[in-house]
Amino acid sequence: MVRRKGEPKCCFDCIPCSEGKINNKSNSLECTSCPEDFWSNHQRDHCVPKKTEFLSYDEPLGFCLTATSLLGTIICAVVIGIFFFHRRTPIVLANNSELSFQLLLSLKLCFLCSLLFIGRPRLWTCQLRHAAFGISFVLCVSCILVKTMVVLAVFKASKPGGGASLKWFGAMQQRGTILFLTSIQVVICTAWLVSASPTPNKNTQYHNDKIIYECSIGSSVGFAVLLGYIGMLAFLSFLIAFLARNLPDSFNEAKLITFSMLIFCAVWVAFVPAYISSPGNHADAVEVFAILASSFGLLVALFGPKCYIILLRPEMNTKKVIMGRGTQS
Repeated sequence: MVRRKGEPKCCFDCIPCSEGKINNKSNSLECTSCPEDFWSNHQRDHCVPKKTEFLSYDEPLGFCLTATSLLGTIICAVVIGIFFFHRRTPIVLANNSELSFQLLLSLKLCFLCSLLFIGRPRLWTCQLRHAAFGISFVLCVSCILVKTMVVLAVFKASKPGGGASLKWFGAMQQRGTILFLTSIQVVICTAWLVSASPTPNKNTQYHNDKIIYECSIGSSVGFAVLLGYIGMLAFLSFLIAFLARNLPDSFNEAKLITFSMLIFCAVWVAFVPAYISSPGNHADAVEVFAILASSFGLLVALFGPKCYIILLRPEMNTKKVIMGRGTQS
């Protein structure tokens, strides 16, 4: 209200308050601030609720990411079923069936953990999402790393005097290595949650009239260490598989691991700058996309050729062909 000069107090004009003005009372101009979660309408004469924004299951992007995550989980379950019913065949036995099942289960966890990034952020989802993501992917990459080392050990054991290398890669050693590597990530996540836990946050820095619900990561150092540990294991797996890519077997597991880890590393190298430059809930969408893309890359590259041979080319699923001593036509 602006009082008219020289007229009674009951005479005034109405003018819009300037956007963002709070409790300003000067020169007869009286503006009332809106409550925290409200904003003025276009006429500047009434408070309306601020729009809220987060990666929701109802919006098209959130629905597509959810459907893709569930699709990946179903495909993992189907591949597990295929491997279980053909567990006695040479191609499954030759590629360490126990590690293959562990890898498929960890990939299911990777697909499912992406669902924690969708929906309105709450304290428990903010705390669980990155911990579940970090532990699931370390479990997955640890299985790949151990699988790569076993491939090398088997090849060395096939040479004269190389049998001693296999004693370091028995079933118990394999499980112990995976458990040890995964437990390091558990310690990293626990230290992060205890020292600077992620929490829900109302972000209004991008739009004054809009509330963007997001999870603040708490400690950027903790997030960087979590990603760095995954990256270190992935690079080590890629390096060992690359060095073993020319092993003489007809069906070379090392080549598949090399290709899968190349996809994995490419996705996460592209993720970091995209995540940093994405505002608000788009950062969650970028992270979910990176999780799904890398998980599908591993699933298709590692298990696609095996499922193709098991289902469509059973004549190649023989010991002679797998060892490179039979025809592949």
